Amino acid sequence: MKSHRDAEDSARDPRKLIAQLGTTGDELARTLGLDKDATRRMESDDNQRRIGSMREVLSKVEPRFGSMIMAYTWYRSEPLSGFSGQTAKELVRCDRVQDVLTYIDAVDAGVHA
Repeated sequence: MKSHRDAEDSARDPRKLIAQLGTTGDELARTLGLDKDATRRMESDDNQRRIGSMREVLSKVEPRFGSMIMAYTWYRSEPLSGFSGQTAKELVRCDRVQDVLTYIDAVDAGVHA
């Protein structure tokens, strides 16, 4: 059984996230708006905040898409209605994670933005 600390360490490990998303370190860094060497510095508070925000959105939409990889594809490429064609990725990079979560809740409730 995994302890809370094990789960937290797993969540902070960029290699596990990279594997889970079926991507590369360079792509993850670009998605997060970081330089390509940033995956070596993922422990910084700012990088962990960005990863946490992305994980929060992905976890919320993963059930809808059936896999984390499909959720990640949506996150990076699907323009959200009502946000001038911006994707969840673009909004989260601008510290608008709450707007994305509110949008997802509205869609889940049957309200189309």
